[in-house]
Amino acid sequence: MAAKNNPAPKLSLSVQYADTRLQDVLPRPLLRKTVQAALYFPAELTLRFVDAEEGRVLNRDYRGKDYATNVLTFAYTEDEEADVTQADIILCTDVLQKEAAEQDKTVLEHARHLIVHGVLHAQGYDHETDEEAEEMEALEIEILAGLGLANPYQ
Repeated sequence: MAAKNNPAPKLSLSVQYADTRLQDVLPRPLLRKTVQAALYFPAELTLRFVDAEEGRVLNRDYRGKDYATNVLTFAYTEDEEADVTQADIILCTDVLQKEAAEQDKTVLEHARHLIVHGVLHAQGYDHETDEEAEEMEALEIEILAGLGLANPYQ
């Protein structure tokens, strides 16, 4: 498991609310704190909140899956030697709200978990194998606990 750098890595964060429904629930300072907690390297990231239609189009066009998903990460620098991690992290408001209700979580808790998940993807973490999934889930649990949030997998 990666050790957290001290001090906090430099972060340039852009937040886009193409779908504004969660703008009041997920204010920029809270998003920055969540992203920063999951960073191991300096980063230039964009968080974009979209509706189901935009989420579906992006998932279809870039992953070949014709449905909206909760989070998509477009990582542009997964190379460990890159000076700065660059990525766009897309969160679908409709899916976030639906999943939070189904999992009996607040939208805030679920969104913060998915942001951490997306930031880890941006830094090269994945869950294609059982070993990778276990490592990524352990990091998510640790990062979320540091933010005062419960284990999302229980």
